[in-house]
Amino acid sequence: MRWSHAAEEAKRAIGAAGEQALLQLLRDGGVPNVRHVAAESDAYGYDIEAVRSGAERAHIEVKSTTDPTRLVIHFTRQEYEVMTTDAEWCLAAVLVGGDGNALCVATVDRDWLGSAVPQDRAKCGRWESARLEVPVHAITQGLATRTWRVLADHLLPGSPVWALQPSQLISA
Repeated sequence: MRWSHAAEEAKRAIGAAGEQALLQLLRDGGVPNVRHVAAESDAYGYDIEAVRSGAERAHIEVKSTTDPTRLVIHFTRQEYEVMTTDAEWCLAAVLVGGDGNALCVATVDRDWLGSAVPQDRAKCGRWESARLEVPVHAITQGLATRTWRVLADHLLPGSPVWALQPSQLISA
């Protein structure tokens, strides 16, 4: 596929819609402190900070798509490095509908992400971004970090997409 300005703008719009939809779900879901850090800087390595208490904090990287058949993400080195050092980091996949609302929110497994990125092979070069097609076994419907459930399932849209089955829902 060849690069085009229109395609790049469309990808940005889908990404922004996913972030805005998740921000709204977090606020509507009663998370008291929600901050859109991506609006401030790309340096964080995640897009949204959600805090319920000192022990319940999430640094959420949002990957958005309009394709319900497969989940393909573009993962940066910065996001990867933050993931490896930040226990509160998680990757939320958001399926965006035509109206800009979230149709599904799922969490991508950190261990799978770590195993899927390229390996640096020489001191004179390193990977900066990777295109990853996420397999269904690495996707869990719902939104959770390793330590807490960010939003209860009943507060999230739950359209079965990306070949997820109801048995793959995060348990309450």
